[in-house]
Amino acid sequence: MSNAAIRDALRDAITYLSQNPKEARYTDSKAIAVLDAGLGVTVTGPSGALVRTDMPESVGGGGSAPSPGWLLRAAQASCLATLIAMRAAQEGLKPGRIEVVVDSESDDRGILGIDDSVPAGPLSSRARVRIGGVAAGQLQALIRWADRHCPVQDAVRRPVPCTVEAGN
Repeated sequence: MSNAAIRDALRDAITYLSQNPKEARYTDSKAIAVLDAGLGVTVTGPSGALVRTDMPESVGGGGSAPSPGWLLRAAQASCLATLIAMRAAQEGLKPGRIEVVVDSESDDRGILGIDDSVPAGPLSSRARVRIGGVAAGQLQALIRWADRHCPVQDAVRRPVPCTVEAGN
């Protein structure tokens, strides 16, 4: 889709949701994870979406697919890149290559239950963004806007109420 088409779609969505705020809130589509063998998992979603994960051999996995933690970083990186592109389209900018690299620091004592004072998830994460063909001032504005509005960044940064329930 061209930047103009993205800009027009965003304008139409903003207009509609501004006029119909009750339509803005919804239940997100489900991700259904099924353990296949060992620590390999297949996750399915809407419209045939499919993702496979596995843990590294060092913790008993087969190393045959990305780990769930890597998918979290991939979600952060892809969401930031998407939001940068959306904002650039809204601003009438035509950036070149948009590259977002996300890494994190973790402590395996948390995931392995060795020390309950150590978080199981990342201790910190960092995103590095490169955008071609955009002036320095515009670059920083795009990055700040994307970071503030990226739903994955928000979910990682903000305490989100979570429940885990047993089901039949």
